[in-house]
Amino acid sequence: MKHVVGVADYKISGTPGDQIITHGLGSCLGIAAYDSAANVGGLFHVMLPVSSVNPEKAKSSPMMFVDTGLPLFFKALYAAGANKERLVVKVAGGAQMRDKNDFFAIGKRNYVTMRKLFWKNGIMIAAEEVGGNVSRTMYLEIGSGQVRLSVNGREIEL
Repeated sequence: MKHVVGVADYKISGTPGDQIITHGLGSCLGIAAYDSAANVGGLFHVMLPVSSVNPEKAKSSPMMFVDTGLPLFFKALYAAGANKERLVVKVAGGAQMRDKNDFFAIGKRNYVTMRKLFWKNGIMIAAEEVGGNVSRTMYLEIGSGQVRLSVNGREIEL
């Protein structure tokens, strides 16, 4: 079964053969995590780095922000049976899309905020495809744990 993840959302599955997909990773980040022993994985599409820019929005849509959404995503993975020590984490996105001068640096700030949270919680990144100025589509296969990207019409395995 295909599960499509929208912006500021995540999906988790423990069903072999399921595919979790997210489209349009520009400055947004796609974070895939998979535990092969538990056969549980998930994909999170996050939009902005810190919730302090709009605390009211963070209350109603915590998955929009790295600092509020990432902990919820990992808690959901653990509740589904994933084990932190076995998780393989792969990341894509964080591009500079519209602002040629990168004034707001949303992609970079998303990535830095995520890395700080990972470092603080002892989570390592196994592979990444970040930065640049291209949009990416990210796929996670449940059962194999394979993560693929579609970038400008070409497929890449992370």
